[in-house]
Amino acid sequence: MRVLLVEDDADIAADVGRALTAAGFLVECAGDGEAAWFMGDTEDFDAVVLDLGLPKLDGLSVLKKWRASGRAFPVLILSARGAWTEKVDGIEAGADDYLGKPFELGELTARVRALVRRAGGHAAPVLIIGRVSLDTRRMSVTVDGVQHKISPLEYRMLDYLAHQRSRVVPAGELAEHLHGADGAADANAIEALIARVRRKLGADIIETRRGFGYTLSET
Repeated sequence: MRVLLVEDDADIAADVGRALTAAGFLVECAGDGEAAWFMGDTEDFDAVVLDLGLPKLDGLSVLKKWRASGRAFPVLILSARGAWTEKVDGIEAGADDYLGKPFELGELTARVRALVRRAGGHAAPVLIIGRVSLDTRRMSVTVDGVQHKISPLEYRMLDYLAHQRSRVVPAGELAEHLHGADGAADANAIEALIARVRRKLGADIIETRRGFGYTLSET
């Protein structure tokens, strides 16, 4: 899952980035409002963590511009200001959640996970697709009740496919959400990753739709 972290405080950005990375997210950062608006308007993210007090363009304006242009990714607002009127402004501008500073990193990662789950139509932290179960809290994968050891990259791929349930995901989209826009792997690398996961979990766990992409089997 690919998350855009928008925070101008380098120390906070580093701490939040490490926490989200440890929770299985691919994190990309923006340090000012103009950069954040451009990245969110031109690239696909599964969630955004957005500070309000930004240079160049404030966070609330960034959010309004995203929503006006049809960008629907879930947004968690961060702010040092805790007035209820600011929370109302953020929600009415299109925010999905609000967390005041200071905050616990564990709470932030849990809220981001919940936003991503709900955006994908999942209410519970354990995603069950066919024979596969993903526990998004423990970052663990079981098939037919048996837990398997997989790499962080393999988990992120399964996690993304599970959140796109019933939708065929093109190889290019999968690469972008695993490696980011600048480091996207080519189709051969994605095929190699799919083959590795099939060897570990079973050949029929991931279906290939020739010319379209990949999806988790629901049988």
